[in-house]
Formats: sequence, structure tokens, C-alpha cells
Amino acid sequence: MSVAATVAVVALALLHVYILVLEMFLWTGPRARAAFGTTEEFATSTKAMAANQGLYNGFLAAGLLWGAFASDPVGFQVRIFFLACVAVAGLYGAATASRKILFVQTVPALAVLALVLLAR
Repeated sequence: MSVAATVAVVALALLHVYILVLEMFLWTGPRARAAFGTTEEFATSTKAMAANQGLYNGFLAAGLLWGAFASDPVGFQVRIFFLACVAVAGLYGAATASRKILFVQTVPALAVLALVLLAR
């Protein structure tokens, strides 16, 4: 895999680590509330649900990092699988929660997927 594709996969993984931190640890704080457009009351009442979502984002990040550093052919297959998972999760989030998710999650995942496929 090219250096650019590896860097892109790792960058997307780091984005998901950041989302994990926001959802699992900072959900009720001002940064997460601003990022997700929630009130303090809503954030407090949905803290456990957000932590669960954060954990899922952590699994996506772990899979992306695994794919970025595993040797091929397994690494390539893992990269494709987890990039597709990120894209699908973003589509679902955009359809059910906020269109913003389409641009934060799906578009970057599809761009990185294209880069990974071109680097093959």
C-alpha cells in the first residue's frame, strides 16, 4: 500500500478515536455538546448510550489501524472491510441522526477507500 493510502487510513482511524473520546469521556462537556448539538440535559440523560456509540467507533478505529499495518492480502481485505463499515455507519447516521455525519464520516471513508483501491 502506498504511503499516502496508509496515512489516510491512519488519519481516519484517529478521527474515530477522537469521536470515541468525545462520546465516551467528554459527552456531557461543552466540546462534545457543541460538536453534536446537544443540550446539557440531553447529554446527561444519554450518557450511557453515547458511551456505547463511542465504543463502536473505537472498534472501527482498531480495525482501520489493523488494516493499515497488517501485511497483504489480509491487510488489504481488512482495510476494505472497515472502510466499508465506516461508510455504511455514516450513511445510517446521516439518515437517522444528522446529515452532517455524511460529510464527517461517509465522505472521508469513501475517499480513503478510493485511495486504497488506487494504491493496490
